[in-house]
Amino acid sequence: MPTPTKGPRLGGSPAHERLMLANLATALFQHGKIQTTETKARRLRPLAEQLITKAKRGDLASRRRVAGVVKDKDVVFNLFDQIAPRYANRQGGYTRIVKTGPRKGDAAPMAIIELVEELAVAAPKANKKTAGRKAAQQDKVEALAPAEETPRSTEGDQDAEAPVSASGDTAAAREDSDEATENKA
Repeated sequence: MPTPTKGPRLGGSPAHERLMLANLATALFQHGKIQTTETKARRLRPLAEQLITKAKRGDLASRRRVAGVVKDKDVVFNLFDQIAPRYANRQGGYTRIVKTGPRKGDAAPMAIIELVEELAVAAPKANKKTAGRKAAQQDKVEALAPAEETPRSTEGDQDAEAPVSASGDTAAAREDSDEATENKA
């Protein structure tokens, strides 16, 4: 049996606290971020992260467990089909708590809890020993790859811009360098 939390509960009874956290989690998944008191945000974070981890699993048992907490079917569908795939390569830390100023009426410390946006798919991390070897192999591949050739401009077209190669040289500059090397030989 899990150890009960220390201190006073958020609601009057354990059932009320569970319902409050379930409603906060529903609102968080529905809107992406919510503003609440700092205490509620801290209590909501582990619950929301557990629900996202279950949604990442994606099986029927996980869907039923999440649906037991989040009663809105549209939010459960959104969680499994849109939110969980965003965090496929993330091992945790799906939420962020940002403290804001005190509430106007009773000066309670307020906070915004939001889902962290996963912008790009992260590549798996390589260890330090193989990272240097992989970089050296990549340099060899780039050196062996043939440089892209661009068509040279005709001598009669003075108004047209000279094409630029991948290294940044213009066609006229390449011709001058070729002539200089031939003159030396």
